[in-house]
Amino acid sequence: LLFLWSITVSIFGIGGLLGSSGSRYLTVKFGKKKCLLCNNVLMIVAASIMGCSKISQSFEMILIGRFMCGLSAGLCVPLHHQYVGEISPRKLRGFANSTSSFFWSLGKAIGQISGQRELLGSQSLWPMLMASCGVPALVQLVTLPFFPESPPYLLMHKGDQEGCKKAIRQLWGEGQHQAEIDDIMKEKATMKNTKILSVLELVKDPAFRWQLYMIVILTATIQLCGINAV
Repeated sequence: LLFLWSITVSIFGIGGLLGSSGSRYLTVKFGKKKCLLCNNVLMIVAASIMGCSKISQSFEMILIGRFMCGLSAGLCVPLHHQYVGEISPRKLRGFANSTSSFFWSLGKAIGQISGQRELLGSQSLWPMLMASCGVPALVQLVTLPFFPESPPYLLMHKGDQEGCKKAIRQLWGEGQHQAEIDDIMKEKATMKNTKILSVLELVKDPAFRWQLYMIVILTATIQLCGINAV
């Protein structure tokens, strides 16, 4: 029983690893907006499966739902940061990206509070707690269609300059946005001469060795700081 529940908890991370690994391919092929929309559907399905697990008397549904939830979260982390950063005007881009970390922390805090036995963590209400992750996904699924695709994606990957200009006007209003378009064109020219490293190539490259050491140590110490025990 302990082994089964340990797998149920940890399979979220396995799904997250797979989701984040495939995010680059999916964003280049389908675009960030479409990926986010499909990702919301995946999260809603995962929430529904976990929410119905008690009625169905199936712990396997919790296992499957946790894996799908992790897959969705792994896709969402890079997608959300990229999309928010790319649709924000230059002067607000740093602020917009910093709000992501704030809302991640706020979501964790709300989840911890909601999981108390006095609220949704009781014996009768825990399926609602597990299904609650579908609520923000549903909100984004309803509102995201009113937003355009990322302007850099339209210009750099689709070559759609008119679509890029239309998206910029919809996001930032009417005005002169040629400077932003020129910046995207410069980035596109730079990317042509830049080799995208695989994970294995990144690990082998001596130029990034110390940065990797720092990231690994930082990530490991976060896991050892006691937050999981709390």
